[in-house]
Amino acid sequence: MATVNGRVCVTGAGGFLASWVVKLLLSKDYAVGGTVRQLGDEKYAHLNKLEKASENLKLLKADLLDYDSLCSAIEGCDGVFHVASPVPSTTVPNPEVELIEPAVKGTLNVLKACLDAKVKRVVVVSSEAAVSFNPRLPEGQIKDEACWSDKEYCRTTKVNVFTFYSEYVCPRTGIMSQRQAESEALEFAKRTGLDVVTVCPTTIWGPLLQPTINASSKHLIKVLTEGYETLENKLRNIVDVRDVAEALLLAYEKPEAEGRYICTAHRFRMHNLVDKLRTLYPNYNYPESFTEGEDGAILSIEKLQTLGWRYWPLEETLVDSIESYKNAGILC
Repeated sequence: MATVNGRVCVTGAGGFLASWVVKLLLSKDYAVGGTVRQLGDEKYAHLNKLEKASENLKLLKADLLDYDSLCSAIEGCDGVFHVASPVPSTTVPNPEVELIEPAVKGTLNVLKACLDAKVKRVVVVSSEAAVSFNPRLPEGQIKDEACWSDKEYCRTTKVNVFTFYSEYVCPRTGIMSQRQAESEALEFAKRTGLDVVTVCPTTIWGPLLQPTINASSKHLIKVLTEGYETLENKLRNIVDVRDVAEALLLAYEKPEAEGRYICTAHRFRMHNLVDKLRTLYPNYNYPESFTEGEDGAILSIEKLQTLGWRYWPLEETLVDSIESYKNAGILC
């Protein structure tokens, strides 16, 4: 592989966000090693079709819980983008075992392999979930990178996992995996001197590169097609997948980048979203009424913007998302 800008590894390369990270890195002339669970699987075929993939992309079989496989994938890399993390599509019976343990152990395995390989910088994808859920913080407070979700609150209360629909309810341990993995990653960095930067995106929408529908995209599709008579009028934060990829690259390339970065772009009530969608695509089956909904967190992106980060307009994100669903045959 050519190494114009150095060699990097992207974990979970076939996922929604990771695919865009791979695409962006290839466009910037990085040599990219992308970890996948099974070589030759058709669900990764889209990666080999990316521009410059034939010269600068190599898919590598690795498992986050298999330290040796990660060492093989990361060896010789200048940097690593740790994007892979378990994401539930339904209620998870045992989140401690199915989400938290693999997220934390997998992240620590990646970091240990990076330390052994003398990687210059690791960018870890976390989540708004690691920032927002803390009842001890004053209501209405703008949350920045100093804010952390409360561990005990996450363990003992319940939450709508995907934030839009009440039928997906599980203990907050289901989303605590990101909080725990991120905090342990930053502690590992302090202990060892490994250069680790974390990025905490909110709900991510945008066009698909991969052939399957990811969890967050499912909920935008539901707003268009499910025919709900009533929808909870929650206040939500979203960000374009392409903007998150750019944020990760800034976190990697900017020498001054350090610590955590919240990554979000647009904040809206669900009725405002439906109004905008109805204007853009009037023929879908939208909710007709709304119940009162809770407020989402007010998040500061000032720190990320100091790195030069900018974001797409909401309308472009919505249009590009929906057109990609139509092109994939997911929507008519």
